[in-house]
Amino acid sequence: MEKQNKSTKGPSVNEMLETIKERMKKIKNKIVVLSGKGGVGKSTVVAELAAALAKKEKKVGIFDADLHGPSIPKIISPTQNMMVMGNKIIPAEFKPLNIKIISIDFLLPSEDSPLIWRGPLKGKAIIELLYYTEWGDLDYLLVDLPPGTGDEPLTIAQSILNLSGAIVVTIPSLLSEKIVAKAIKFCEILKIPLLGVIENMSYFICPKCGSKYYIFGKGAGEDLAQRMNIQFLGQIPLDPRIREAHDRGVPFVFEHENTETAKEIIKIADKIVKTLEKAR
Repeated sequence: MEKQNKSTKGPSVNEMLETIKERMKKIKNKIVVLSGKGGVGKSTVVAELAAALAKKEKKVGIFDADLHGPSIPKIISPTQNMMVMGNKIIPAEFKPLNIKIISIDFLLPSEDSPLIWRGPLKGKAIIELLYYTEWGDLDYLLVDLPPGTGDEPLTIAQSILNLSGAIVVTIPSLLSEKIVAKAIKFCEILKIPLLGVIENMSYFICPKCGSKYYIFGKGAGEDLAQRMNIQFLGQIPLDPRIREAHDRGVPFVFEHENTETAKEIIKIADKIVKTLEKAR
């Protein structure tokens, strides 16, 4: 982000928000992905949905708004680094799929440097990142939100006007269902359209016998969607190959398109595309 000269006054928050508003006009669909709870694999879902959309020749960007635990640059390792050019930030990019990525992680001194900030600094950082980033024309911008319904989600909701919708991620456990319901209520209060619920880590398929094992429970995601009267987008299996791909910084869908797990992710992406097209 730009370092201001002592004699030069930087833009006000209102000026930055106006610029963000103009830049967001170049992005057709702006989607926040949240859970209200950690440990559900939300960043994994964001990365894989981005890859699935990019494979359909859509122009996709990811804004990693999880300031304290940025994961996207580890899951999708950019092949082109983020660049600061004057008053603009050019996003990093995963060139094989042309996915643009912005994350605070790129600005930290090292991979294990913690961000020890209170609320006001976090809100200012998100606004500045959105202000300085030159996304260009995109079909989809996916915003990876941190757990909870506090500073970062609220700043995003108030900075990116006319959000196309929200995707809520849960796992099939009753505890997750109860906490994730708060994220749904958050969206309703802020009048963010709800695109649907994704249940991650739904089941494990034994590679030897093909049997399904419901390790974390069964049906909680679908029950949550029915109870809250929103669309159930689908289930993503617990697949060790996802972890293996992400450890190498490559989206699973990019390498394993013909697997059952990848097909489920692609089906979910198709549902999201159709839902947004109907809403227009």
